[in-house]
Amino acid sequence: MTSQTIANTPTPDQIRRAPKVLLHDHLDGGLRPGTVVDLARETGYSQLPETDPDKLALWFREAADSGSLERYLETFSHTVGVMQTREALVRVAAECAEDLAEDGVVYAEVRYAPEQHLEAGLTLEEVVEAVNEGFRLGERRAKENGHRIRVGALLTAMRHAARALEIAELANRYRDLGVVGFDIAGAEAGYPPTRHLDAFEYLKRENNHFTIHAGEAFGLPSIWQALQWCGADRLGHGVRIIDDITVRDDGTVELGRLASYVRDKRIPLEMCPSSNLQTGAASSYAEHPIGLLRRLHFRTTVNTDNRLMSHTSMSREFEHLVEAFGYTLDDMQWFTVNAMKSAFIPFDERLAMINDVIKPGYAELKSEWLFRQTASTSGFSTEKE
Repeated sequence: MTSQTIANTPTPDQIRRAPKVLLHDHLDGGLRPGTVVDLARETGYSQLPETDPDKLALWFREAADSGSLERYLETFSHTVGVMQTREALVRVAAECAEDLAEDGVVYAEVRYAPEQHLEAGLTLEEVVEAVNEGFRLGERRAKENGHRIRVGALLTAMRHAARALEIAELANRYRDLGVVGFDIAGAEAGYPPTRHLDAFEYLKRENNHFTIHAGEAFGLPSIWQALQWCGADRLGHGVRIIDDITVRDDGTVELGRLASYVRDKRIPLEMCPSSNLQTGAASSYAEHPIGLLRRLHFRTTVNTDNRLMSHTSMSREFEHLVEAFGYTLDDMQWFTVNAMKSAFIPFDERLAMINDVIKPGYAELKSEWLFRQTASTSGFSTEKE
């Protein structure tokens, strides 16, 4: 093992302390189990399968791991079910920001679908304002606890519904008030992104940013439509781009036209390894396409998707990748800089985050081994002779 390897192999503690950037995280997929129980009691929601927080956390994880799409989708019916009041949305958003900051995330874009939070009488605008208020509250609390984080919201439209243009217009109205972009989510098969071309054309005319869930459950046509018909800035997941890459027996690699386009254009891929294992996009972390895509220098990023359902965090995602691929602090920095380059905030702000927060943070972590090494070989003893 070389000194360079020693310097860069991160410990779990270093992974947690490393500055991280998160682009793909669902607000309704990241609640604290105790908060779900509290909100159910406060709002009169009576459909929870468990009312003990620990048992409920286990139920969410097992349902998401079951391989049953019906059970997986049921998990979101419970989290969305308790997120129907202003107070609930503020609390969930604030805790989201706090939890991410505690995990070392310095910048996050968190997405949610305003149209799913109207059952108790809130308007779309009231939903957005409540979530924004919660994010700002969470940022302040995080700062009080010694952490720094900036959170931007992505407004999601459900691809099986018909409100995409309405949500896109909403995202545009709040673009300088905490909302940084737009997304569509939901079942890919049968609901191509081209159903919502009016929303994407509107956003392009307004010079606004958007990402599209594509290439997760559905294959290359989903990615092609998201890019060439809709004009997506980023791909949510995009894991199936691997289907356009051929690895020969001698180890040489050939990229198809679409894969070449994605790499050449530096289109960001919002990879979510743990979530992809649950949905069957990969059979193990070691076999996840992120390994090959990183080696081929695609604009790959690491994300959590649904922290509650996948029992994960950004630190856990990186721990899995370090174990599977032997990634170093340099690899972590590469993924993190990729993500920050791909964020939906102005260029100068992204550059400042990279140069003033991310690179110094990793430089400090990479220097720690030297001081441990020096201390252990200095020959000084604190014991009396």
